[in-house]
Amino acid sequence: MDFDFPLRKIIHVDMDAFYASVEQLDNPELKGKPLAVGGGSKRGVVSAASYEARKFGVRSAISGFLAKKRCPDLIFVKPRYARYQEISKQIRTIFYEYTDLVEPLSLDEAYLDVTQNKKGNPSASMIAEEIRAKILKDIGLTASAGISINKFIAKVASDYHKPNGQKTVPPEEVLDFLETLDIRKFYGVGKVTAERMYQLGIFTGKDLKRKDIEFLTEHFGKSGSFYYNVVRGIHLSPVKPNRIAKSVAAERTFSDNLTSEIFMLEKLENIANELERRLKKYTISGKTITLKIKYSDFTTQTRSKTIPYFISDKSLILETVKDLLYQEKLKNSVRLLGISLSNLNTDKKEKKEQKTEQKKSISVQLKFDF
Repeated sequence: MDFDFPLRKIIHVDMDAFYASVEQLDNPELKGKPLAVGGGSKRGVVSAASYEARKFGVRSAISGFLAKKRCPDLIFVKPRYARYQEISKQIRTIFYEYTDLVEPLSLDEAYLDVTQNKKGNPSASMIAEEIRAKILKDIGLTASAGISINKFIAKVASDYHKPNGQKTVPPEEVLDFLETLDIRKFYGVGKVTAERMYQLGIFTGKDLKRKDIEFLTEHFGKSGSFYYNVVRGIHLSPVKPNRIAKSVAAERTFSDNLTSEIFMLEKLENIANELERRLKKYTISGKTITLKIKYSDFTTQTRSKTIPYFISDKSLILETVKDLLYQEKLKNSVRLLGISLSNLNTDKKEKKEQKTEQKKSISVQLKFDF
């Protein structure tokens, strides 16, 4: 099967229930029990759940109250982010034994480009098996993996045999795999988008492939061209060892609801301090400031403003945030506030890299051993 773009050997490694698994690793008494990381306080939200807890419908981002209601025997533990970062570094050290082209997405998942690798192993599937076995032996945790010709398909495939499994989609199976895929399994298609696709008669990759780019752009905007391409196996984004941030954010959930803007300003100042620290750590600035407000009824509102110059100073950020806070009346009492900065000074670099990558496209069929 011929593809008019470079073929790569990409592995997506995804740790299984990472935070919860680390807690069970460090405390053997928790193994085999329904466990939630976070969510134990009055206003807490679950950060992660063990597979034993997931059977009861406990998942990340739900309230601790709801989690306990679904699973009365649920055990709550406080998150230990420093420990998760420590384990994550150990896992990445294993990745770097095979390739320097490692793009972390978070503490518990990453893309690896093993087209050319340090072991000289032509089989990406065998490399994925070795990595998973080494993580289990050296660290004591299980991981799942997806292997294919690009990042999109590899990420979709890594979900197939979770936990502690892997799936390979070689070049000759890519198009059939995508056509039979449920549209909800397409990475980037969320719940709302899936519902819109259902209404348009799009239930599988095959249905999506029948729609032309004009139709998809009309109904899904800029994302339309993305959907048009990925269902044809086209996703040219390379593995980027130093992934460029699209936005930088900081937020806080409060133990008691806030009802006055005056009290919120004090909280926002603390959040702006943390945001400034993160921006300066990576020498990043931006033009678009967004205020995130989550109300007591769990509805979320965002208010944004773009200014004509790049900023990273907390006083300038806070000045804009104050305007956004008083922009309109609050709908309810507030349980969470957040500030993010986007339209960053890294965006031009990102676009330049994408153009360079597109120029590298070639019309040649490579025989790969997957």
